[in-house]
Amino acid sequence: MFLHAVKRLQSQAPTMPTAWLMGACMEAKGKQELWTMRKPEVLAALREQAVIQSAESSNRMEGVTVAPGRLRPILLGKSKPRDRSEEELVGYRKALQWIHTRNPEPLEPGVILRLHALSQGGFAGDAGKWKKRDNEIIEYGERGEPVVRFKPTSAKATPDAVHTLCIVYRDFCDKERLPPLLAITTFVFDFLCVHPFRDGNGRVSRLLTTLLLQQHGFEVVRYLSLERLIEESKADYYEVLKRCSKGWHDGKNEIVPWWNYMLGILKNAYGEFSSRVERFGAIGKADLVRTAVLRQEAAFTVSTIATACPSVSVPYIRKVLKQMRSKGEVAVQGYGRGAKWTLLA
Repeated sequence: MFLHAVKRLQSQAPTMPTAWLMGACMEAKGKQELWTMRKPEVLAALREQAVIQSAESSNRMEGVTVAPGRLRPILLGKSKPRDRSEEELVGYRKALQWIHTRNPEPLEPGVILRLHALSQGGFAGDAGKWKKRDNEIIEYGERGEPVVRFKPTSAKATPDAVHTLCIVYRDFCDKERLPPLLAITTFVFDFLCVHPFRDGNGRVSRLLTTLLLQQHGFEVVRYLSLERLIEESKADYYEVLKRCSKGWHDGKNEIVPWWNYMLGILKNAYGEFSSRVERFGAIGKADLVRTAVLRQEAAFTVSTIATACPSVSVPYIRKVLKQMRSKGEVAVQGYGRGAKWTLLA
């Protein structure tokens, strides 16, 4: 039955690779304040980019996609969603915003249901509700024949299973029976094995990862998309998930490969975050100007963008605007300081 793996491992020391990865993540966490205190305009751009990438990658892993030209306008609130796929993208963005603006609170089933309701965009009739029927994890053989890879917790047992999972997680954290990073990654893995929803389990698992890491002070989740890093290594993600789910119901499954995979994702996120802040240069400045331009709701001037990007010179802003104009992204009327720029749909 679920959680046996956690109980069996609570008295075991992590392997050397796991300990090394945890150490690297904790060291990076200790340095994050130095990075977050520098260049606030860079952090604002990174936050916005992270939300867009997270919503896109997490939904794309579930087969939900939208046209490239629609992605940014939808996620920046400049265009209303037209169909279910776009509703779910907006829903994921709202779920992330909900996570990033809430004070830490105990993890409980109601929080999980809330994340599911938001990430489904309120479009599905069962958004924010536990599954009503048993579900199965299906994979396809060489000839395309469906094969049941894993049978999650039954629909009848799901509410109690999630309730117990939350209690055990809080107990492990409160009493420090596992290092926080191992408690978080194990909780997320057990959540995936319970598979409490008809649809959207993967998306909610990634939202829970962000929520719990943030609650434990791993601020990198605000500035880098873990979802993008997972999508970029999704073959490894699914292989480790498959490997570690074997024997889960009997508490005989492996968990260390899952720990190492998720800790590796977090370590890579910190590495990329520090690199972007420390080496912020011309490429980063171009992204900063573009972000400021894309936020404009009405006609604007170069001075408007200069105010929004105090670290970028006016000549460089003009250079980026010229590039955007050549791509048909913006238009200009007039000349000199009084020229009015507009964002094209």
